[in-house]
Amino acid sequence: QVQVVESGGGLVQPGGSLRLSCVASGRIFNMYAMGWYRQAPGKQRTLVATISSGGSTNYADSVKGRFTISRDNAKNAAYLQMNNLKPEDTAVYYCYADISKTLYWGQGTQVTVSS
Repeated sequence: QVQVVESGGGLVQPGGSLRLSCVASGRIFNMYAMGWYRQAPGKQRTLVATISSGGSTNYADSVKGRFTISRDNAKNAAYLQMNNLKPEDTAVYYCYADISKTLYWGQGTQVTVSS
């Protein structure tokens, strides 16, 4: 009924940039918060950034000043602009969408930061 699909991951050198996209589709009546989590190998999934339907944002301390989350409500989409990437940002990045108070997750997109 609802699908969440991420895109935009890849391999980038330290100091580089990537832009992740997330689009929700299907039976969507009320879209609330959207956000990004990430999971590095052998570690738990952790919060990266969230954005409310009104545009309020929240970031993990480790990405403040480097990552920017935004959204386009008309497209049911969220974006994560990642600048000055570091090797420790390497992880699978997962997008979620709070739709009618149910969380829907994407399949994840790999981000690898390496020289």
